[in-house]
Amino acid sequence: MTGAFLNACGILIGALFGLAQRAPLSASTQHFFRRALGAAAAFLGLRLVWLHVNGTFWPCAKQLLIALLSLTLGNWAGRLLRLQKNSNRLGRFASRAITSAQTGAAPHSGQGFVACAILFCAAPLGLLGAVTEGVSGDYYLFAAKAVMDGLAMTGFVKMVGWPAALSAFPAYALLGGLTLACHACGKPLLEAPGLMDSVNTVAGLITCTIALVILEARKVELTNYLPALAIAPLLTWLTR
Repeated sequence: MTGAFLNACGILIGALFGLAQRAPLSASTQHFFRRALGAAAAFLGLRLVWLHVNGTFWPCAKQLLIALLSLTLGNWAGRLLRLQKNSNRLGRFASRAITSAQTGAAPHSGQGFVACAILFCAAPLGLLGAVTEGVSGDYYLFAAKAVMDGLAMTGFVKMVGWPAALSAFPAYALLGGLTLACHACGKPLLEAPGLMDSVNTVAGLITCTIALVILEARKVELTNYLPALAIAPLLTWLTR
């Protein structure tokens, strides 16, 4: 649960920084951080692919083809399950909650806390981080998410007040719980050769796609691709 702990620390540090700063981050500073985070996401995604695509040319090519096919099938499954639409619905609810907390029309003072908890817990990068750390112990995706959430929190605490910082605790509990579940249940199933590599390869490709979203290069329905994490090891096992 190292990654979930880093994520929670990032949120709390961002909240402290936001409360200490009188003025919000300038547009140029925000642009710099966006480019840096986009580059970091691309690097981490390619790093996962590089580390887990092993062997000679044909085995590597086969593994990459399986990963691409898994992403295609995962996107179809995500659309059928309406994953992105449900994620967008949560995002709209959180946005309304933040607006209500800002205007003082919220039914209770914890509205900002609930909104931030939803945003931090439902982020696709958090789910990817839980899977990769759970099955392989790699928590670098969580480290990138910690920086992103910390930067977001610097603005949230100014809009909705200090209770938003408490969202670090449900984020730690949920994402840490998912990491433990992946380690306890998923890792034993993926111990056969190649299966764990297929999951991490797909996670790396999705992380590269997240970089496109951060850099605003392309709009991608990221949540729809998450079923590919389960499809990839199944296809690898079937094609042996």
